[in-house]
Amino acid sequence: MQRLRLVCRGVVQGVGFRPAVYRLARELGLSGSLDNHQGAVVLELWGSGAMLEQLLARLPGALPVQARLEPLQPQWLPAGAVVPQDLRIGVSGMTPLAAGWVAPSLVPDLAPCRSCLDELADPGNRRHRYPFISCSSCGPRYSVATAEPYCRAHTTLAGFRLCAACQAEFDDPGGRRFHAETIACPRCGPRLQWIGPPRPPGAAADPLGRAVALLRAGGILALQGVGGFQLLVDATNSAAVTRLRRRKGRPSKPLALLLAAPAPLEPWLRISAAERRCLHSPQAPIVLLQRRQRPGCPLSEAVAPGCAELGIMLPASPLHWLLATEAAVPLVATSGNRSGQPLAHTLAEALAWLVDPLAPIADGVLLHDRAVARPLDDSVLRCIDGQPQLLRRARGYAPGPLPLPAAGPAMLALGGDLRCAPALALGQQAWLAPPLGDLTGACTQDRWQAGLDELLARSADQLAAVCSDGHPGYLSRQWAQALGRARPALLHISVQHHQAHALAVLAEHGRRPPALALAFDGLGHGPGPVPLWGGEGLLIDADGGVTRDVCLRPFALPGAALAVREPRRAALGLLAGAGSAALEHGGAAASLAAFAPGERQLLLQALSSGCQSPLTSSLGRLFDAVASLLDLVQVLSHEGQGGLLLEGAASAAAAATDQAPVRSYPLPLRPASVDLDLPHWWDWQPLLAALLADREAGVSTAAIALGFHRALIAAAAAWAVRAARHQPQADAQAPVVVLCGGCFQNRLLLDGTLKALRRAGLQPLWAQQLPSGDGGLALGQLLAARIGGGCAAAAVAGESAP
Repeated sequence: MQRLRLVCRGVVQGVGFRPAVYRLARELGLSGSLDNHQGAVVLELWGSGAMLEQLLARLPGALPVQARLEPLQPQWLPAGAVVPQDLRIGVSGMTPLAAGWVAPSLVPDLAPCRSCLDELADPGNRRHRYPFISCSSCGPRYSVATAEPYCRAHTTLAGFRLCAACQAEFDDPGGRRFHAETIACPRCGPRLQWIGPPRPPGAAADPLGRAVALLRAGGILALQGVGGFQLLVDATNSAAVTRLRRRKGRPSKPLALLLAAPAPLEPWLRISAAERRCLHSPQAPIVLLQRRQRPGCPLSEAVAPGCAELGIMLPASPLHWLLATEAAVPLVATSGNRSGQPLAHTLAEALAWLVDPLAPIADGVLLHDRAVARPLDDSVLRCIDGQPQLLRRARGYAPGPLPLPAAGPAMLALGGDLRCAPALALGQQAWLAPPLGDLTGACTQDRWQAGLDELLARSADQLAAVCSDGHPGYLSRQWAQALGRARPALLHISVQHHQAHALAVLAEHGRRPPALALAFDGLGHGPGPVPLWGGEGLLIDADGGVTRDVCLRPFALPGAALAVREPRRAALGLLAGAGSAALEHGGAAASLAAFAPGERQLLLQALSSGCQSPLTSSLGRLFDAVASLLDLVQVLSHEGQGGLLLEGAASAAAAATDQAPVRSYPLPLRPASVDLDLPHWWDWQPLLAALLADREAGVSTAAIALGFHRALIAAAAAWAVRAARHQPQADAQAPVVVLCGGCFQNRLLLDGTLKALRRAGLQPLWAQQLPSGDGGLALGQLLAARIGGGCAAAAVAGESAP
């Protein structure tokens, strides 16, 4: 008789790991305990040495599909005088969770599995049409957890006592609901509730039937989903979609679609094998699919105006599946909030924000009595080069850990103020919080502060450093500075914005520098006479420090922050930078006409004097300027709208290149102005001159937009080839070029740059498991801190010593 102790780490809770080990251990005649602990499952097993060795050998092959087991370090211990006679599954300890961003014991929520969906649709099954069906392989996890480690008593299902039938399933080692912590049925589990208009004639009386009737009548439904409330309408009803946009305050940003299956829209979409796998995956993200230029699409044009893609998701829960199936039309499914607000996740928030009698968004509410422990939006991805690229890492993916290529002490990284997503590094893993929103809103600040307070209360004694963005005005940086002053032993590390973007991609791929990086972004604070970076070619040394080798030729933004929201201002700054001939060019008419004459003159005076007109090298602002010149948008209704419409126009031309000549615009690499303290810039003036000439000559907007994208791709590849000749490499493989920043969420730009770099013999890396924009900054900050990061990631002077 021997005793074996295994501390199992990885994805081992909430995925059926203990039931799988139980079955294997029982088959081998072992006894002992299988307990969930905070961040691990601890196995204490007794048996013959041969049987215990068999368990070690067979365990990797016995894992459930969603489980991931880190390498084991077996501990062989004396059997002791008392040997347990049975095999027991249990839980050890409890640590309450509040905001719970970083919770090593928790796993992401999983969409209903095939077996549960079959039962859901089976009239003879006792869970037929039950909206909360789940098993050990699927169901809510992170969104319902109230404490660690994971078990039913530590979730919002704790108050639902199991009926005899569910308890028998829970206790049956041979069943698929053996120790399924979210098990429920119509007799003992959560129930639906309805708040809204009375039942119309002929509609079903139950809450689900009333919700379906509301949708069919063109009403707006507020639905309590997995991680909070969503707003749903019939996507084929233009009046309903337009009403939703008006009430929500979202005039043009694309809306996601919910379908029971993609088949009804397949004639109007391009769906690759990789995209189909993502659609049907347990994570059930919103997948951005390219549209076909084909008439007859049943969707309202108001769903995604001017966009080359549609966001499609399959049901993330049994309730979503029932709604989508019984409504029998594509449904808009968007976040349950008013524009600028965080996601509503409690009944009180839903009633106050979504059905306020003075300004209601929804006409009815379908809710239930299984509380949401923390808000969690839908994840969004697209497939590039056959690989998923996460644009929003939330439900289905958070709070799963990400590996770090460098070990070190525990560190907290705060990311940035936009799409804020902090991260905690422990060992060689990092836990990235789901996006919390922008820290400009009071509600988001409250949730952010509560999460930080909880994280510090649990981890402060372990933390060696706190990392932040280098922007002096960021609330996250100010908080980090204050924390560094309050805790002198805690190092505050400031990491330049685009350095963090580039290192985040390297960290995700398990790579260490040196490397090259193309940082194509909106705005990020950087040192030097041009503080607003965003179009940079960076050389990353072996310590993670960066040298800025090239940037987009700077141009002024009249009105500073206002120019971020008004592409017409970015265009005016670009035209003024090109000289008087550009300001008088006929091709600039659309941008100039977007101003009243007096307003335009005042802005030109401000540009001339430099008043409230900071210089920027941002590629995102160049996208905005070109979108204005092509009269696609002059004032944004949502962030990134200019680039989105420009990509949409270019995609239309790319799909029809055989019908028109391809435009070719120059974006040459030239010596930079001496006061910039870097050798080169990409000179946009030749591109602007050619673009204005084509605009005046009547060349189509789509052709110009495509030519603009191709100019960026060619310029990026040409610089990378040149820089790679002089950049040392970490190994004998092809030189690595990191593609990072929010502009690489553009499918055309990313896909074209990947192909151009590979043709040149270079190895591109891009963000796949985390967003390329600010949602992934924290991971890059952690890697910068771990490997030194040069002076850009040094300790902030006067706050704490290295």
